[in-house]
Amino acid sequence: MTCPVNKIDSNATGLAYAEEECLKTLPTTPTWRELEPNSYSDFGGEITTVAREPIDPSRQRQKGTITDLEASGGFNTDVTNGNTDRLMQGFMFADAHEKESTDPINGDTIQTDSINGTTDAYTSVADDYGSFPLYSLVMATGMKLDANNGLSRVTGLPGATLVVDKDLTEDSTVQTDGEIKVVGLEFPEDDLDITVTSSSVILGSTTTAFTTLGLNVGEWIFVGGDSAAHRFATNAPGYARIKSIAANELAIEETTWTPVTETGTGLDIQIFFGTFIRNESAAADIVRRSYQFERTLGSDADGVQSEYIIGAVANEFTLNVPSADKVNADLGFIALDSETRDGATGVKSGTRSSADVGKAAFNTSSDIYRLRLANVVEGEVNSSELVAFVTEASITIGNNVTPTKAIGTLGGFDSTAGNFEVGGSITAYFATVAAIAAIRNNADVQFNLIAAQDNGGIVYDIPRMTLGGGRLTVEKDSPIMIPLENIAIESDLGFTLGLTSFAYLPDVAMP
Repeated sequence: MTCPVNKIDSNATGLAYAEEECLKTLPTTPTWRELEPNSYSDFGGEITTVAREPIDPSRQRQKGTITDLEASGGFNTDVTNGNTDRLMQGFMFADAHEKESTDPINGDTIQTDSINGTTDAYTSVADDYGSFPLYSLVMATGMKLDANNGLSRVTGLPGATLVVDKDLTEDSTVQTDGEIKVVGLEFPEDDLDITVTSSSVILGSTTTAFTTLGLNVGEWIFVGGDSAAHRFATNAPGYARIKSIAANELAIEETTWTPVTETGTGLDIQIFFGTFIRNESAAADIVRRSYQFERTLGSDADGVQSEYIIGAVANEFTLNVPSADKVNADLGFIALDSETRDGATGVKSGTRSSADVGKAAFNTSSDIYRLRLANVVEGEVNSSELVAFVTEASITIGNNVTPTKAIGTLGGFDSTAGNFEVGGSITAYFATVAAIAAIRNNADVQFNLIAAQDNGGIVYDIPRMTLGGGRLTVEKDSPIMIPLENIAIESDLGFTLGLTSFAYLPDVAMP
C-alpha cells in the first residue's frame, strides 16, 4: 500500500543554483551547486490577478484574470572559507580575479591524470601547468591519497608536469576531484626587502616581477610564513592592501603591523594571496550574471518535487557580523519567472556539486583578525582608528535591480540594474569624539574586516566612505554606545567594495 503524502517537513528541502548561459536559459549541461541555507526570506513566484467588477444589480465580482508575476528568492547562509565567492561575482557584476588553478571559478579545468612519486610531480596528459609561476606556492586538495594534498612550492619549470618540493606518493589513477591552486610565492633567498618612508611601504625584489603574479591594486596579501626563514626578522607577519604594482616593487598600505625598513638577507620570504573580487569601473569589465535557483520540496508519490526561480539577478547582499555569534550573510535575487515540477517530471538535468559541509563558519569571537574603522589621510600608511571595540557590524550591497515588463509577457523579459550602492552599519563603544568629528566634517574614512580560521581567510574592504548617524546612546549603568552608518563611495583605487578570499594562509595568519 502506498500511503498518501499529507505534508512535507522543511528539513526535507534543499537549495542549489546553476548559472545561466543567457538570461532565462541554462547551458546544455548546467552545474547545480548545492547551498546550505539557514532560512529563507522569500522564494518563488507571486501571481497578480485582477477581478472583473462590472456594474450589475447582483453586485458580485466575476472571475479575474492573471496580469503579472513577481519572482524572487532570498536566503541566509553562514560564511565559510570560499563558500560565497562564486555568487559574490553576481553581486559585484564582475569576474573574479583568480590566480592559477586547475579548477578555476571561471575557465577550463586541468585534469591531473597521475602523480609521480619518484620525481614528485603532478602530471596532466591532455593539458599542462605552463601558466603556474615558478617558485609559486600551491595548495593541493581532493587528491585520492592524503600524502598528495597540502602546501608545496613549484621547483621545476611547469609544463605537462608540475614538480614540487613535497614528497608525493605514486598514484597512477586520475585525480577526479583533485585541485591545485596557486596561493602564494616563496621568493628566492635575499630577494625581498622592505623600504619604509614617511608615506610609503615598498616590497622590493631583485629578480621577481610582481607584474607576473596576477596581483591587483586593492587586493590584500599576507606577508610572511610559519618558518623564521620565510618571514622578516623585524617586520611582524601580517596582512596588507596593495596600493600600486611595478615590475620589481609592490607598494602596500593598511598593514596590520608597524613596518620598518629591513633587508631580507638570508631569508626566502613567503607571501600569500587569493581570489580578488571587486566592482569594476570599466564598462568592458562589468558582467551581469543570471542564475536559476532550485529548491527541492521533498517527494510526492512519484519522486522529488521542486520549484525554481528563473533569470535571477543578484540584488541585495548583507554581511552580518554580530557579537558572540557566526558571521552570516543574507542574499537576495530578483527573478523573471518561476516554475514548479512534480515528482514525475523530476528536477532539471545537469551535474550536481555537493556543498562542502566539513567547513566551519567564521565566528565573531575568535576568528576575527581585525575589524578597523579609520580615517583616510593622504600620505599616511596607517591612519588613526576612530573606534576600538565594536559590538556589531554589517556591510550591505544594493544593485537596485528591477524586472523589465512588456505587453505579451508574464513576468519580466529582462531586468535593469540601478546604481551599485554599498553601505552598512557599525555599533561601537564610545571612547573619544573622533568618530563624531568625522561625521561633522564629512571626512573620508575606510573600513576593513579580516576573518581567518582553519588556514583560510577573507577580507572585506571598503577603501573610501563617509559616516552618518553618531547620536550617542547613554543608558544608566551601561557603556556609552555610538551607532554609525556607512555610506561607501568610489575610492582612488577604482572600486567601492573589494573581497579577497584566501584558499590558504599559514598558521601565523590566524587570529
